[in-house]
Amino acid sequence: MAELLEAVMLICFGLSWPLNAYKNYKAGTAVGTSWQFIALITAGYFAGIAAKFVSGNLNWVLAVYFINVICIAANWLVYFRNRRLDARRCSELVVEEETLVVA
Repeated sequence: MAELLEAVMLICFGLSWPLNAYKNYKAGTAVGTSWQFIALITAGYFAGIAAKFVSGNLNWVLAVYFINVICIAANWLVYFRNRRLDARRCSELVVEEETLVVA
């Protein structure tokens, strides 16, 4: 029963990550995204995986942890993509401002 409850918690929590990645992808900016938060969640998943190995309780719930890690990895990819887009927009703005000042 404990395994089922752990899996339900992971599934409920894990469903938010694909939705978050999609929302951030559509937003196209990393503004308002906390890399520290994503890092803490990532560390938490790895701690949960490590606990499974340390306890020797290797069961099907471990697969749910790995699915969640894949979902959080997608969030990391979107975060870095959006940071790159933000930097590009910022550099374009600087070039545009310099052009206006020179003209």
